[in-house]
Amino acid sequence: MSDTITVTGLVATEPMHIVTSEGLSITSFRLASALRRFDRAKEKWIDVDTNWYTVSSFRQLASNVSLSVVKGERVVVTGRVRIREWQGTERSGTNVDIEADAIGHDLSWGTSTFSRTISSSHAMSVGSAEAEESHVQSTEAAEIASTPEPALPF
Repeated sequence: MSDTITVTGLVATEPMHIVTSEGLSITSFRLASALRRFDRAKEKWIDVDTNWYTVSSFRQLASNVSLSVVKGERVVVTGRVRIREWQGTERSGTNVDIEADAIGHDLSWGTSTFSRTISSSHAMSVGSAEAEESHVQSTEAAEIASTPEPALPF
């Protein structure tokens, strides 16, 4: 059984990116997700509890995360959760890991710009007609984006 979870939070550590000897990209980071509530007496938002997660991503997602996400940014993570108990000689605890299916910036806190990546294996498998159509669509999109908007009458 696989449980899926979606969590919003703050990237608490610099994402660590590695490529294994087999060529598998892996990026992981710690995510802090704080429960916030409004304290009417103090008239401000306060953090109540913080849940900590270790987020791991693989393959193309890992490569994209390593180029897009940095410590301190707010993100949304969706993936499969795994909870593991651990016992040391002096301490014990619980690890909550998320194997990410998707990671993106939390647009409730700011803006982001998207740039599509095409892997080299995908580019080689695309036929020349499809590649030409993609190029035409990209060119048209760039032309539309560079066209100034008309002034509004008010």
